[in-house]
Amino acid sequence: MAHVGLARELNAGGRSVPDPFGRMFTPRELADLWQLSEQSIRRLFQDRPGVLKIGDSNPRGTRAYVTLRIPAGVVEQVFQERTK
Repeated sequence: MAHVGLARELNAGGRSVPDPFGRMFTPRELADLWQLSEQSIRRLFQDRPGVLKIGDSNPRGTRAYVTLRIPAGVVEQVFQERTK
């Protein structure tokens, strides 16, 4: 798998946000890369700004089905925070 590299970032109102057209990772891809469970990756990224969430997170008491797509810039931020 290719190295994440530096994500292009856009300036939105004085704050930096990940490029929405850059590389996006699935939880499974990151789980394989970081040798963690997919559930651990979901917990790590589910509430992070910039992560694309598709689906219903609370479908009337049934199990939540939410697809995550995680931008490379968010992956880099979490990696930097966790390796300090």
